[in-house]
Amino acid sequence: MKQTTTPANTAKIGNFSPNILGNKRINIAIDGHAGCGKSTTAKQLARRLGYVYIDTGAMYRIVTWVFLRDGIPFDQENPQMLESLKAMEIDFVHNMEKGLCDIRLNGVVMDQEIRTPEISANVSPVSIHKAVREAMVEKQQQIAANKGVVMDGRDIGTVVLPHAELKVFMTADVAVRAKRRLAEMEKKGLAVSYEEVLFNLKERDRIDSTRAESPLKQADDAIVLDTTHLHIDDQVEKVLEWAKEKMSN
Repeated sequence: MKQTTTPANTAKIGNFSPNILGNKRINIAIDGHAGCGKSTTAKQLARRLGYVYIDTGAMYRIVTWVFLRDGIPFDQENPQMLESLKAMEIDFVHNMEKGLCDIRLNGVVMDQEIRTPEISANVSPVSIHKAVREAMVEKQQQIAANKGVVMDGRDIGTVVLPHAELKVFMTADVAVRAKRRLAEMEKKGLAVSYEEVLFNLKERDRIDSTRAESPLKQADDAIVLDTTHLHIDDQVEKVLEWAKEKMSN
């Protein structure tokens, strides 16, 4: 773990400039399967709009990291899990150099340690628990209360931000998603095979779509974006176009 940047380089959420498309601020919910480009699209969209990007997946990854670090079992809800959740202070600070937000756990910026194959393999089993989801959803809704937020995850349009002005559901062929995720991880210096990544994505799809608590599903009013044959720039432009339409209404 690394310490946060100096106060001169960070600003708490809420200290952002007005968005570039006018004074009307909306919330944008992006849901979909793992590895279909949600986070990359959401980050670039937030930069273009001057909005706050909230990586909800990173929040669940932090919870998973803490449970694994502290040896807290997560096969079922238990007192240790509940106490750990109460002690976690997860927040975001704006990083001027990145133009985006860093996620922090109890004041410490979290980055590569929550992006490992071990965390990826365990984040879905951790996320199925009602106590975990309730704790994270509460934080997410507090952040989005003032509008001007781009949030991506599995249940944003259905549970976290059911009244978001723009909802997008992203998907892509699982083989294509595996290749993209593998390239992403190799770029970060993580040693993992294509077969391992493909298995992990299929397993996450299964768990996310069948869990009892806030399963992954398309909101009735969400726009579907299939990214199988789309370049990331095309994905961003398409969602930006939809956002402009919502802002002008």
